[in-house]
Amino acid sequence: MRSRQKQRGFGVIAAVIILVMLSAFAAAVLRTTSGQQAASNLDIASSNAFQAARAGTEWGLYQALVLNTCQTNQQLNLAALNGFTVTVNCSRITIREGETAPGQAEVKTIFTVDAVACNTAGPCPTNASAATPDYVERRHMAAACMTATLGACYN
Repeated sequence: MRSRQKQRGFGVIAAVIILVMLSAFAAAVLRTTSGQQAASNLDIASSNAFQAARAGTEWGLYQALVLNTCQTNQQLNLAALNGFTVTVNCSRITIREGETAPGQAEVKTIFTVDAVACNTAGPCPTNASAATPDYVERRHMAAACMTATLGACYN
C-alpha cells in the first residue's frame, strides 16, 4: 500500500500573490500622496505670488501718489523674502473734467499700476516655454485718481 503524499507549496503561492497586491497598493498610495504634496506646494506658491503681486501694486501706488513717479518695468526682488520677483508697470493719464471754479478746469490724473509676480530670477512675466513645472505667476492691478486741489478723486 502506498501512503498518500501531502501537497505542499500552495501557501507560498498565496503569500506571494498577497505580497504583490500589497506592494501595488502601497505604490498607488505613494504616487497619490506625492501628487497631492506637489499640488499643495503649488497652492502655497500661488498664494505667495498673489501676495507679492499685491505688494507690488501697493509699492507702485505709493510711488505714484506720494512720490509722483510713474515708471514702467520696475523690478522688485523679493527673493530673500519669499523667492519672488515682481515687475511693476505704471501708466499715467491726465484729463480735464468739470470745473473747480468758473473757467477753471478740474485736472485729474489717473494712475494704473500693474504688478506681475513670478518665482523666477528674471523679469516677469517670463517666456512660457522656459517655465518649469513649479513655475507660478500672478498679476494684480490697481487704479487711483488724484486731483491737484483735493488729492484723491471722489465721485
